Amino acid sequence: MATANPPSALPDARDRSLFGWYKEANGKTRRVFWTVWAGWVMDAADAQVYQYLIPLLITSLGITLTEAGSIASASYFAAAIGGWLGGWLCDRYGRARVLVFTILWFSAFSFASGFAQNYEQMLVIRVLHGLGFGAEWAVGAVLLGEMINPKHRGKALGAVQAGAPIGSGIAAMLAGPVAASFDPDLGWRIAFWVGLAPALLIFFIRRGSDDAEIYKATRERQIAEKRRTGIGDIFARRVLGVTLLASLLSLGVQGAAYSVANYLTSFMTTERGLAQSVAGYLVLVNSAGGFFGCLTNSYISDIAGRRTVFQLFGVGFLIMASIYLFGPWGANLWLLVPIGMVYGFFQFGMYASFGPYFTELFPTEMRGSGQAFAYNSGRAGAALFITGVPLIAAFMPLSAAMATLGIVGILCALVATLLLPETAGRKLQSLSDMEGAEAGGR
Repeated sequence: MATANPPSALPDARDRSLFGWYKEANGKTRRVFWTVWAGWVMDAADAQVYQYLIPLLITSLGITLTEAGSIASASYFAAAIGGWLGGWLCDRYGRARVLVFTILWFSAFSFASGFAQNYEQMLVIRVLHGLGFGAEWAVGAVLLGEMINPKHRGKALGAVQAGAPIGSGIAAMLAGPVAASFDPDLGWRIAFWVGLAPALLIFFIRRGSDDAEIYKATRERQIAEKRRTGIGDIFARRVLGVTLLASLLSLGVQGAAYSVANYLTSFMTTERGLAQSVAGYLVLVNSAGGFFGCLTNSYISDIAGRRTVFQLFGVGFLIMASIYLFGPWGANLWLLVPIGMVYGFFQFGMYASFGPYFTELFPTEMRGSGQAFAYNSGRAGAALFITGVPLIAAFMPLSAAMATLGIVGILCALVATLLLPETAGRKLQSLSDMEGAEAGGR
């Protein structure tokens, strides 16, 4: 039995411009969009600010670089678990209700990070923070994705993803000028305390009424038929292939991006001879390019398809990363700035179609758990790429090690796109729709 879409999602829209979907959206959809967008901006800022604050944390808490890295890795693995759990909870209890909970959770533990006194305390706090951090993006993407006209789903969710480079810029400001304005032991704490701000977003989400009609109808049918979706149902035969391939796509994109991005400042200082402050500025410039990359990806995605845009941006990332890392630019900022912006265009832009693609791949009954698991398992697995770069760099230049694992990641993503179905413009499906299609095909 097909489920009716809400008025704002009727497939008769004619305005296919980049922001045409917003003109057609009703007040509820617009409010949810801005809430999810702001949540993702601050989510990304909070994740990045820890990385940028590591030098201050090493000095203030008396920890080693290895310990600081272990905290980051543990947080990513916790995000995978929290994302999977949060996704299942939003399938069971509602998207909006669980989104409110995840925002409160990661905001509270971001704030608590500013009170840590040693390695052990920071480790525990950031692991707990990761549980909520991993769930927030997926739950918000599902909530918004179920409201949007299929013709515009890529553009709407791509606009949400465009908040990530903005969040990265906010993190750089908090960890740089803001933290530097105070005593070293106080500055980094203030940067974390600002992480409480997203908690204000809960006042813009209505816990029950903001869920999309397609979810409400599906949930009512589940209750009437006394059918429950378990946390492990994403590994059932019908959806196992999608779960594994979506996770491979996520692993490939994030593994490639992290392999290069996490070591760019080190590369700039060691191989290009730039000062740490200048290297940090260049990374910020990359984020500016990424904003436009996300918007461009989202527009192309609705026209050319999800798989095609992942392939185009994946290949573009490899080309621009190679030019950025191996070109004879030396320390020439007149060349590094524009090249870095184009590199950032592809690095951040690769992510823009995760939201719409994963929303369309999984049936409504397990959309939250499937999307959250795939995205966050890729994020956790990408920690292996991060760890692998310095290991490989023991046998070759750092730039070559970064590029090697970047290639491995993009190859994983390309394989996944060749095996996954195309979904652009497709109406969202429930398990009942899938069962009906299977029965009709017999």
